[in-house]
Amino acid sequence: MKVAIIGQGYVGLTISVFAGEFFEVIGFDSNQKIVDQLNNGISHIEGVDSLILRNRIKAGQYKATALASDLSDADVVVIAVPTPLTKDRQPDLAFLDAACKSVGENIKNPVLVINESTSFPGTLRDFIKPSIEKYSTSKIEHLYAISPERVDPGRGDYNQKNTPRLYAGLTPEASTKTREFYSKFCDELVEVSSPEVAEAAKLFENTFRQVNIALVNEFAQIAHSLGISVYETLDAANTKPYGFMKFTPSAGVGGHCIPVDPTYLAAVAEEHGAPATFIRRANEVNLEMSKYVVDRVQADNGGSLAGKTALVVGVAYKPNVADVRETAAELVIEHLRNRGAVVSWHDDIVGSWNGETSSPLSGADIALVVTKHDDVKERDILASAPYVFDTTGKVSGAKGL
Repeated sequence: MKVAIIGQGYVGLTISVFAGEFFEVIGFDSNQKIVDQLNNGISHIEGVDSLILRNRIKAGQYKATALASDLSDADVVVIAVPTPLTKDRQPDLAFLDAACKSVGENIKNPVLVINESTSFPGTLRDFIKPSIEKYSTSKIEHLYAISPERVDPGRGDYNQKNTPRLYAGLTPEASTKTREFYSKFCDELVEVSSPEVAEAAKLFENTFRQVNIALVNEFAQIAHSLGISVYETLDAANTKPYGFMKFTPSAGVGGHCIPVDPTYLAAVAEEHGAPATFIRRANEVNLEMSKYVVDRVQADNGGSLAGKTALVVGVAYKPNVADVRETAAELVIEHLRNRGAVVSWHDDIVGSWNGETSSPLSGADIALVVTKHDDVKERDILASAPYVFDTTGKVSGAKGL
């Protein structure tokens, strides 16, 4: 059986590698540079071993392509493309529409189409299926299902195999075939009653995290105003063995899910006349956290940052990965520069970003830790500037939230 996976990013490539053990996989991506790297056995994604990729290629179990026509003889098509926000922070389905176009124009026989891309409830039924049919030149009846991705970049304990997977088809046949496909490389499959339930569950998982991060970020500001340690207070609350889940404050939230998914849920809620005030406020709190951090730094440095050299330590959205999607560091840097600071950043894992490269961990007036990778030593951070502000709670001896 041939499986075409549209999108070879964090989600699509990991599926390609796991599914490639059992199926012939075509990995489609519109970025020719990524396609060339993959066909040379070079992975651009943390968690995907290049050696395993090369073995899949050698065995004829994987091939990357930028030609949509190569999808034509697939039996299963998995859509794993980004669903980001627009510049005004509204849901953006442009990548999903492009994937539907590729399927509609190139698939000539009935296939099982599975969406893994995160989007609002109703996306499979009301957007993907009609879009593919719109682009199709023939009256083909495909099967449609949803199985929302649950990839956590850089995580070693959970992966495609041992993370429980939700799924639902538009028809019983689609559900059965979806289970048959994923059961080859996933340990636990959980069928729900409709695609809308699966889509909503994925959004709520990350909305839950967004809201709790916003709560603890707001509490960090309260604790500071009260003159108590937010970290000691959270540790104290965490001694309760039930009814409490510990979250820690930060400069904001980043990544492909938490800053984005709640907006998709809020948008569809408001479209149906339901309130999403709590979700919207959580988004605002987390976006405003970067300003609060810079306000604290400015207050500690004589009330002005003009002309001061500021080094942002860690620009990836989370420790030990090179992923900078929606990183809080971007807003922190923007606020620092708007106040006249001369800003550079240090993150050797990321290396280059936004046309800039990682700077040495030294020689600044101010160091502001947004993300601390494991291989960055505390003593080196503390020695990098006379004033160090840490948003992670991991640098002993620094100023912090």
